[in-house]
Amino acid sequence: MDIKNCVALVTGANRGLGKAYADALLAAGAAKVYAGARNPSSITDTRLVPIKLDVTQPEDVSAAAEACGDVNLLINNAGIMLASPMLAKDSEAAFRAEMEVNVFGMLRMVRAFAPVLAKNGGGAIANMLSVVSWFVYPFNATYCASKYAALALTDGVRIELKAQGTQVVAIHAGFIDTDMAAVVDSPKVSPQQVAERTLAGIREGRDHVHADERTEQIWQAVKTDPAAVHAQMQQQWDAGSNAFA
Repeated sequence: MDIKNCVALVTGANRGLGKAYADALLAAGAAKVYAGARNPSSITDTRLVPIKLDVTQPEDVSAAAEACGDVNLLINNAGIMLASPMLAKDSEAAFRAEMEVNVFGMLRMVRAFAPVLAKNGGGAIANMLSVVSWFVYPFNATYCASKYAALALTDGVRIELKAQGTQVVAIHAGFIDTDMAAVVDSPKVSPQQVAERTLAGIREGRDHVHADERTEQIWQAVKTDPAAVHAQMQQQWDAGSNAFA
C-alpha cells in the first residue's frame, strides 16, 4: 500500500506515539489524517481532522466509522500500561482495564472499520503491539497478557480480512520514549522511528514490523531459546530488579 494520498485514522493521536504517527503520515503525503482522541480539543495541529474517539466506548467507535467513511488506513495506537504483576493486589482491575483498551478497543475498531476498508479497496490496518506480546515481563504481567491477546487478535483478523484485500500489520517495539514509559530506566526508541518503520512495513506489505534493534534482539532470543528468556525473567523477579522502579 502506498502511504501517499491515503486517508488514515490514528487512535490515541493527541500525544506521544499517536502524534508521531500523525506527523509521519502527513510528511509521507497522506491526503487526510483523522486524529482520534477522547478529547478532540487536544488535537491542535490544524492539518489534522480531530475525531472524538474513546475506543472503550462502542458509540464513539460507531460514530467514527460513520464519520470517517473514506479511510483506507487504520492505525490502532491507543493503549494503556498499568505496570501490574499478575498477583498484585489490584491486578484484576489493571488486567481488565488493559484488556478493555488494548484488546477489546482494538477489536471494536477493526470490526467497525473492516467494512469501510473493504468499500475503499482493502487498505491496511496497523496494530501497535509490543515485544511483550512474545514473553512475560513479570513486573508488567497483566499488560503482557493484553499484548499476547492483541497479537492473537491481529493474526486472526489478518486471516479473515485477506479475501477483501486488507493488509494487517503487527508492530512490535520495546520501550518507546513517551509518557507511557517515562518512569522506565532503560534504553528507549524514539516514537518517530517507530512511526517511520511502521509506514515502511505497510509500504512493503509486511505482516510484522520490528521497530528497533532491541526488538529484533528479543525476537531472536525468544525464537531460538525461550527457556533462557524465561530464566532471565525469573532471575529479575527474584532479584526485584524492576525496570519500572
